[in-house]
Amino acid sequence: MNPKNIALALMGLVLFTSHAQKRIPEVEQLLQKMTLEEKIGQLNLLTPGGGVATGAVVSENVEAKIRAGKVGGLFGVAGPEKVRVAQELAVKKSRLGIPLLIGSDVIHGYRTTYPIPLGLSSSWDMDLVEQAAQMAAKEATADGINWNFSPMVDIARDPRWGRISEGAGEDPYLGSKIAKAMVKGYQGEDLSASHTMLACVKHFALYGAVEAGRDYHSVDMSKIKMFNQYLPPYKAAIDAGAASVMTSFNDVDGVPATGNKWLLTDLLRDRWGFDGFVVSDYTSLNEMIAHGLGDLQAVSALALKAGLDMDMVGEGFLTSLKKSFEEGKVTEAAITNACRRVLEAKYNTGLFDDPYRYLNTKRPEKDILTDYNRELSRKLASRSFVLLKNHNSVLPLEKKGKIALVGPLADSKENMLGTWAPTGDFRLAVSILEGFKNIAPTTEIAYAKGANISDDADFAKRVNVFGPRISINERSSKDMLQEAVALAKTSDVVVAVVGEATEMSGESSSRTDISIPESQKRLIRALVETGKPVALVLMSGRPLTIAEEYEMPVSILQVWHPGIEAGNAIADVVFGDYNPAGKLTATWPVNVGQIPVYHSAKVTGRPPSESDAFQKFKSNYLDAPNAPLLPFGHGLSYTTFEYSNLKLDKKQVRQGEGITATVTLTNTGDYDGEEVVQLYLRDVVRSITPPKRQLKGFQKIMLRKGERKEVSITLSPDDLKFYNGQLELVSEPGEFEVFVGTNSDAELSKSFTLK
Repeated sequence: MNPKNIALALMGLVLFTSHAQKRIPEVEQLLQKMTLEEKIGQLNLLTPGGGVATGAVVSENVEAKIRAGKVGGLFGVAGPEKVRVAQELAVKKSRLGIPLLIGSDVIHGYRTTYPIPLGLSSSWDMDLVEQAAQMAAKEATADGINWNFSPMVDIARDPRWGRISEGAGEDPYLGSKIAKAMVKGYQGEDLSASHTMLACVKHFALYGAVEAGRDYHSVDMSKIKMFNQYLPPYKAAIDAGAASVMTSFNDVDGVPATGNKWLLTDLLRDRWGFDGFVVSDYTSLNEMIAHGLGDLQAVSALALKAGLDMDMVGEGFLTSLKKSFEEGKVTEAAITNACRRVLEAKYNTGLFDDPYRYLNTKRPEKDILTDYNRELSRKLASRSFVLLKNHNSVLPLEKKGKIALVGPLADSKENMLGTWAPTGDFRLAVSILEGFKNIAPTTEIAYAKGANISDDADFAKRVNVFGPRISINERSSKDMLQEAVALAKTSDVVVAVVGEATEMSGESSSRTDISIPESQKRLIRALVETGKPVALVLMSGRPLTIAEEYEMPVSILQVWHPGIEAGNAIADVVFGDYNPAGKLTATWPVNVGQIPVYHSAKVTGRPPSESDAFQKFKSNYLDAPNAPLLPFGHGLSYTTFEYSNLKLDKKQVRQGEGITATVTLTNTGDYDGEEVVQLYLRDVVRSITPPKRQLKGFQKIMLRKGERKEVSITLSPDDLKFYNGQLELVSEPGEFEVFVGTNSDAELSKSFTLK
């Protein structure tokens, strides 16, 4: 045997010994008692239906399958009484009495919904992100749920893709910080505690890079791009201790993720050391048939051997693995390993000690929709808002005079929670009209709808799958518009609440036109023509193309979909009780033709001019600028901030050393406020082409008006590293440029050399 083979053999022995030492005696004893069929049963995740559907298939004969030991977990069932019925079937009626995992999609809050993840990420506040996840876990576990299909950490650089709303945007550094915070929030320090739950990192992997921004589509990218730009948030979640991983619908290097051995075993387990369990997304195992990889038996065997442990809803494992074993196409060891991982998760949650630990009937009233939770949701919402533009400093409004509150979203509870809020109740949401009246009770506030969200009945039908989100008024568009304009003319200021309905973004909600619908554009134009001051409150689940509106004499406050306390939180900011400090976590394009446009793109061999003016034979467009409408990290305040005196604590850095940048930040405006100080790094020369710049640090700073503070951000040795052509994580000697400022176009810069 040559030295290389000896080394590989020793490595395998070390890995085997390491895993063997981690094995849980109680689980091993149980495995010895289990039949092959019972092991396969633990790999089956079903939904009995009756709740909000998250896929096109609902499981059948669920009760009988639980009794027969053919179910490892359920989702779509909640409430201590209902979950107890299912758990008792498993514990008391099946042969071995193995408890069930109870899962749910708790994407941005459980009953107390808070901003969609893209909005929450705009707070750039990791403590708040962790608190949000803690609250969600406490509420969900009070309702009997012990496993959460969150966080979604997919990097997304195409806002046509509806599911950009569910993640943290375009940047791997910020995305990694948020992934870690959410895992910590859900899982806490003790997974067996009754207020914590298993996190499930999704969608593994690269789902945010689907071609043409069309959901469930194909993904094709180099491994260098994967490792440097798309994989870091998944790894950060794994390093934070995430208990489970969900596969994605797309293919990776031509093989669907659910059956991709390189992804699920070589990378996830062998390279990253993940020791939790892997579940498919909703019927993604079965969908490998449509991908062209064989019949149900073939793709089920492929997925098991690739490293999939649990099959969500499709029942491919349940119906075909025994036959594949008998035909020698899979081994019992592979089935046992998958079963072991599922059982270990149940052990770690304490279900074997007490299968009913999450079923305290007193907890829902005590822990769900509390005043504290609603107040936290309100805080999370206000911290997520991004002031895109403040024309003539119209905002904040004074609590006096007459305010015209117009727009199809101004009094629409059903559109406040946002997409992927199946456990929320929009009827409990605070509308914006209600919020204005709560915060400014002595101010005259008059309301007019002004327009439908969309006048297109066919489009509305597609959006309204989960109930009315776009309602087309019986009155004509002309009548509604005239009413709003008449109201505006008799008012001191106009606040127009416009944008997307809840289900215009989210899963299976891709759009080729991501502008504000024409019905609302007409309203905005007419309001501006009145000459009155106009503030747009813009609601959406994605970056929009708003070049026309941005050029108008209007102020624009981006509020995403804020959650159950939407109206109060928006009023808090509009009336100045809180000074907005949110920053964009995804670049806003001028038009869809620029997509993908993101801050860490590479510089070409023929870069455009510094002024972005057109030059022939340079990398630019004939009909649009290269620069986006709004850069990554953009976000204004009611006050102003000045950056000065950028310094580095050294000019040369040795391998393994860090370096600290210090900048002076001054609040030069008339309000106290927060600013997110952002640090970007450019590796000037390296062995593979570098991005223009990359986010490598940030701090959120509170300054009183007139206050000045020195802010220091330290780059660690790892911040200088990248994956090279051999996929080795390295830092290479040479020059680096540091940029510090208020967004990714930061102008203050200094250089240092890595020796």
